[in-house]
Amino acid sequence: MDFSVVAVAREDDSPVEEPLRVAVAADRLGYREVWAGEGPTWDSFVLATAIGRATERVALTAGPVPVNVRDPYTTARGAASVAALVGRPVGVALGTSSKRVVEGVHDRPRARPAAVLEEQAAAVRRFLHASPGEPVVPGSPFHRRLPPPGGPLTVAAFGPRAIATAAAHADRMLLDVVSPAQVRALRAQLDAAAGKAGRTPPALAAWLPAAVDPDPRSLAQVLGGIAGYLTVPGYSEVFAEAGFGDAVELAAGGADRQTLVRALPAAAAGTVGLVGDLDAVRARIDAYAEAGLDEIALVPATAGDPGGERTLTALRPA
Repeated sequence: MDFSVVAVAREDDSPVEEPLRVAVAADRLGYREVWAGEGPTWDSFVLATAIGRATERVALTAGPVPVNVRDPYTTARGAASVAALVGRPVGVALGTSSKRVVEGVHDRPRARPAAVLEEQAAAVRRFLHASPGEPVVPGSPFHRRLPPPGGPLTVAAFGPRAIATAAAHADRMLLDVVSPAQVRALRAQLDAAAGKAGRTPPALAAWLPAAVDPDPRSLAQVLGGIAGYLTVPGYSEVFAEAGFGDAVELAAGGADRQTLVRALPAAAAGTVGLVGDLDAVRARIDAYAEAGLDEIALVPATAGDPGGERTLTALRPA
C-alpha cells in the first residue's frame, strides 16, 4: 500500500493555514506526495506553490479541480507553473465536484458534469505532455515556454461515466471517503472499464479521514466531515446498512451539521476511514488493501492534533 497526504482547508473553524502545517509534517516524516486540495478557501495551485516552497522533497498534486470552473489549458498551465517554481513534479486531479460547490462557491452552472469531465480529461492529458515550443492550443500563435509538469493525471470518479473516463485517460483514479466494500465494487468497475478501453487499469487511490488515538475534538472533526455524505446517493446506503439509519434520516430531513455529529456514534468514523488505535487502523488498512486499493491518501484530523502530527507520525512510511 502506498501512502500520501492530503493538505486541504476544512470549511470549519480550523486555521486557514493548517494545510501548510500538514504538508510540512508530511514532508518531514518522509511521505512521497502531498495533495493540495481545492476548495472555497484555497486555490489549489497557489496552495501547491506555497507547499512546494515550504517543503524539501514531496511531489505535489493539485486538486481535484472542478472541471466546470476551469478550462483544460488553465489547469495544465497551473501545474506547469507550480512545477517551474518549486522544481518538483506536479500532477493534476480533476473531478466534477458538487452542485453545492460549483454553483454555491463559483456561481457557475454544473452542466453536463460527466461529459465535461471526459472532455477535459482527454484535453488536460494532452496538455500535460506538451513540450516547449508547441502551440499552447492547436492553431494558436502563442507557444509553450514551460516544460511539462511531470506529475500524474488523476480523475476523481464514483459513477460509471466518470470511471470510464478515468480508465481511458488517467494515471490514477481517486475515490473519496469510501468503505472497503465500496472499494471492492469500484475496483471491479475500473478494471472492466480499462479492459474495454484497451488500457492497463490506472492505480486506485482514496482520500480517507484518519485519526490515530483520536481525542474527542479529532473524532468530532471526522464525524463532521462524514455528515456531509449522509444524503449522497451511494453513501447514504452504506451508512444505513452499517446501522446509522437514524442519522441518514435526519440528514434527509435537513438537519444541520452539529445535529448530525451528535447523532452519529463514534463507530461511524471508522466506516469510511482510519480511526481508532494503531492496531485497529492497521487492520483497516489491510482491509482496504485486500479490497483492491493501491494508495491511501491520508486526510488527518487536525483538531486536537495540530498539523495531524500524531496520526502522520504513527502511519509514516517505514
